[in-house]
Amino acid sequence: MRQLTSVDAQFLALENPRQTGHVGSLIMLDPSTAPGGQLTLDAFQAVIEQRLPVVPPLRWRLVEVPLGLDHGYWLDDPDFDLDFHVRELALPAPGTDEMLAEQVARIIARPLDRARPLWEIYLLHGVRGDQMAVLTKIHHALIDGMSGAEILGALLDLSPEIRQVSAPDGVEGNGDRVPGRLELLGRGLLGLAGYPLRVARAIPGTLPHLEEVRSLRAVPGVPMLGRISALVQRGLGGSNARGFGGLEAPQTPFSRPLSAHRRFAFGSVSLADVKAVKNAHGVTVNDVVVSLCAGALRRWLLAKDALPGKPLVAQIPISVRTPEQAGSYGNRIMLMTVPLLTTEPDPVARLHATHQALREMKESQQAMPAALLADANHFIPPALLSRAARLSFALSTRWGGSPLWNLVVSNVPGPRFPLYLAGAKVTATYPVSVITDGMGLNITVMSYLDSLDFGVVADRDQVPDVATLIDDLREELAVLTQVAA
Repeated sequence: MRQLTSVDAQFLALENPRQTGHVGSLIMLDPSTAPGGQLTLDAFQAVIEQRLPVVPPLRWRLVEVPLGLDHGYWLDDPDFDLDFHVRELALPAPGTDEMLAEQVARIIARPLDRARPLWEIYLLHGVRGDQMAVLTKIHHALIDGMSGAEILGALLDLSPEIRQVSAPDGVEGNGDRVPGRLELLGRGLLGLAGYPLRVARAIPGTLPHLEEVRSLRAVPGVPMLGRISALVQRGLGGSNARGFGGLEAPQTPFSRPLSAHRRFAFGSVSLADVKAVKNAHGVTVNDVVVSLCAGALRRWLLAKDALPGKPLVAQIPISVRTPEQAGSYGNRIMLMTVPLLTTEPDPVARLHATHQALREMKESQQAMPAALLADANHFIPPALLSRAARLSFALSTRWGGSPLWNLVVSNVPGPRFPLYLAGAKVTATYPVSVITDGMGLNITVMSYLDSLDFGVVADRDQVPDVATLIDDLREELAVLTQVAA
């Protein structure tokens, strides 16, 4: 069995009847390149079944420790049933993008069954008439952006020809023995005995940066302890780098508690246009993406007469996975905080200010320990971690509290060469990600071929017209492209 890290456990802890913790992708397919010019469920399942030995997390089932004394474990499910996880649906004619987005929103609103491995894949027929799509849905406790890309890469091919994959040595696929409650309780007690040692190891590198760990703000004394430790470190000649942990997120229409329902929108912009803007202004592609998001949100908030007088605060996940940790799955991330400059009306000025803010964020990141989020969680006993996580988000959305962040903005680099799924050509990959109480909007983008593919997830009640954000993103890019030309 493999024990979850504290970060993995936190993604599970945040779930409730209104809030889920899974991520995924909407993969658009051209079935004409598949064998026989069509992609059937049997052929699709056959490819996934063949690749299972090289993607172990797809067989992992969660086993929780009684009383929550320690973080749970993953075990190879001895009762694994592929038919439960791979499903088939058809859109009614004409299968428009709006109909597809509505179907995706309904599927992602439903939680995953914790009695089984935490993933599902849907094969969708009738998309845009004769096209197809695949919707993946896998829990964030299993993967982050990089490990998710590894799993997706194992399922995809570089040509329409379906490659044959051999199981690694030692992989039998028979499943693990399911431990009894007494055995798990014993493991939990042993883990509890090691808790003080984990805290002691985490203190030196974590205390000066506690203010950057916004998810612990609700724990009494933690913010003040972090500020004092940072001051002491700087007084002793330590790093003067300071992140944006002290930023206060303003209230927005998407800063309330979530409903149980979702909206989803997707669309693409030209990567060549984004690079033209990048080259004209001496910034990065990521700077342009974040600035486009700020501009689109400014347009949306102005239309709602709800633009705050100070910048929004974005959560930007950063991978800290090293090359040696490739194939280890789970989460190795840092949640960085950065201002989203919605208060700047000029798109060019906003782009340059965004470039400066993200540069400062990178400098701050370099001064922080890579395991900051995991080590910070060690300050809370596992039995209390889930309660502390839920309390932080509850306090940020109720009783006049300030949101921890306003939204997630994430940019995932993808391949510039074509990919194929069970012989069908991949034409676009739209990310589908997580929203939480107080953070009812998520904008994630993935590059593929010559496009940037945006996936926007929102609370159904808080952002009912989420598709307008895709139009706003394109209009912002059109303005910057015209200036660059």
